[in-house]
Amino acid sequence: MTHDPFPQGTPPHPLGTSPVRREGREKVTGTARYAAEHTPPDCAYAWPVPATVARGRIIAVDTTEALALPGVCAVLTHENAPRLGSADDPILAVLQEDRVPHRGWYVALVVADSLEAARDAADAVRITYETADHDVRFSAGHPGLHLPETVNGGFPGVRERGNFEAAFAAALIKLDATYTMTPLHNHPMEPHASTAQWDDGHLTVHDSSQGSTKVRDDLAALFKIGKGEVTVVSEHVGGGFGSKGTPRPQVVLAAMAARHTGRPVKLSLPRSQMAAVVGHRAPTIQRVRIGATTEGIITALAHEITTYTSRVTEFVEQAAVPARVMYAAPHSRTAHRVTALDVPSPSWMRAPGEAPGMYALESAVDELAVLLDIDPVELRVHNEPDTEPDSGRPFSSRHLVGCLREGANRFGWLPRDPRPAVRREGDLLVGTGVAASTYPIYLAGSTAEAHADADGGYRIRVNATDIGTGARTVLAQIAAAALGASSEERVRIEIGNSDLPPAMLAGGSAGTGSWGWAVHKACTELVTRLRDHAGPLPADGVTVTADTRQEAAEESPYARHSFGAQFAEVQVDTITGEIRVRRLLGMFAAGHILNPRTARSQFIGGMTMGLGMALTEGSGLDAAFGDFAERDLAAYHVPACADVPAIEAHWLDERDPHLNPMGSKGIGEIGIVGTAAAIGNAVHHATGVRLRDLPLTPDKVLPHL
Repeated sequence: MTHDPFPQGTPPHPLGTSPVRREGREKVTGTARYAAEHTPPDCAYAWPVPATVARGRIIAVDTTEALALPGVCAVLTHENAPRLGSADDPILAVLQEDRVPHRGWYVALVVADSLEAARDAADAVRITYETADHDVRFSAGHPGLHLPETVNGGFPGVRERGNFEAAFAAALIKLDATYTMTPLHNHPMEPHASTAQWDDGHLTVHDSSQGSTKVRDDLAALFKIGKGEVTVVSEHVGGGFGSKGTPRPQVVLAAMAARHTGRPVKLSLPRSQMAAVVGHRAPTIQRVRIGATTEGIITALAHEITTYTSRVTEFVEQAAVPARVMYAAPHSRTAHRVTALDVPSPSWMRAPGEAPGMYALESAVDELAVLLDIDPVELRVHNEPDTEPDSGRPFSSRHLVGCLREGANRFGWLPRDPRPAVRREGDLLVGTGVAASTYPIYLAGSTAEAHADADGGYRIRVNATDIGTGARTVLAQIAAAALGASSEERVRIEIGNSDLPPAMLAGGSAGTGSWGWAVHKACTELVTRLRDHAGPLPADGVTVTADTRQEAAEESPYARHSFGAQFAEVQVDTITGEIRVRRLLGMFAAGHILNPRTARSQFIGGMTMGLGMALTEGSGLDAAFGDFAERDLAAYHVPACADVPAIEAHWLDERDPHLNPMGSKGIGEIGIVGTAAAIGNAVHHATGVRLRDLPLTPDKVLPHL
């Protein structure tokens, strides 16, 4: 798009306003129904059996004791489970062979009349294994490391510009630092769950998913039926953070069990099993090298990532990619190395690539500012590029400097004593830190239907998914604005069903931009149709369907990204080593903000996850047993209300005509991106100690105090 959607500088009503969430009352009153809350008549319950070895194969299965228990209908194993067709994702090939690629891989499924009976019978299934040596030890020197051709998102695994090694060697100021992170887990409040039933060959599934179109397509392929013979409903989803972005084993198991038993089957994964089967953020070892002049101009930049993947499927976190975008550096090298281990398959977690990568890069920039004795805000401004360094394309809009300046002003960054460990309040050391953030703009073709009722109302149908972001509300605003409706309340929204016009899944911060573009196009065409219509509308109204596949497929001549800056103030207890965040402030440049209420919620949610990434969240792989030690919310420490201060989220409302008709950018993920680095930089300012291994738990902090 090359026109300004808001030429007068004022968005048309109702875009830019803050109507309340359409589904809010349903959620707070408990009437919103999630995947596991649909219970068809004669519904059975399933409970999966995970492998108890880290690598090997099944040599015997004894289901006698399990089948003898009251209420047990069936036990599915690789010996009797329905044979599946092929799917893009190997993790969906459940109960198809005797191989065990990692601990927690599903080896059986019990179906019973009640949840309790299914759980008890699962404990009674006896599996005998032939074990093999396993390897879950991740290290920078692992012999299996290799350079992947591409990483997540389709980016090249290695990119080089100029001659980094020569430029770094010649630099007057050099920084060489390594940053590490443990695995992280998504842990949405709603576990992964599915309720499946077959009716005359038609499969209907209520699934906890970020995109039911993809689930429908994969189920059709796996069960060798047409897409029209599958309906997947994801009406309400209790969070996903990437882990529900693609189908997970529970939906295949539920459909398989329903076909085998001839009854509807409900399967909700126990939280203790989720760590091994629904994806996680892989650990990273990140080496950042920066060469600079004494004035703070970066001349050489290298960001090199080491991570792992599973032996089931390769997934490589694209953590070095943000360094290709952020700062002007004539000589650069960004590279990824990966090794396959006997671990569960990593996958998407909020802002994959950007969240871990920007932690390392923005920590390194802060270290460079300390070396140079330059304010870290000013150092970032000094290295602002004119065009995207990696591609040379102009930015469609880039207001990072504005975010840094305005954020610093709102936070009260100055006057700031740059000296570390000088601000003390009794036993507490206090410090402040800053980091920049970025996230790319993704848009995908989607289809939407706009309908005008004879009574003057409107109906919008699009298979968007609301994972807690307020999609229903914002899509109604977009439709009302395009239709010229006096209020978005005149617009009904239907989403979350694969029988609706197909649309992009809720991921990559691409949902609103992709769905909204299709809705806007359909509504605009409907307005034209109505303008040409003479007389009253027919009783069944007028319907228009439009898709944006052609527009979304066009390569933009611009580099399109959201940017932001996060500021943090922390206190460090010198007696206990405990870190508390006192203040968090985020300032973002993310296109035109369509609904300030839901946008602020997204920014604050992202920053809260960034706080957890910095201070509390981490998963440890037990080398002997090959599984994650933290498998519930008592051991995996998601921030609680007491951990989270009052977070401020602000934005610069951009006018970017090169995005979509709404001028909007994605906002779901950028909030997490810079937060961990801002907190880590504040900890250094408070203590004078540079800690480079997340999370910054008291046991890591206390020895340095």
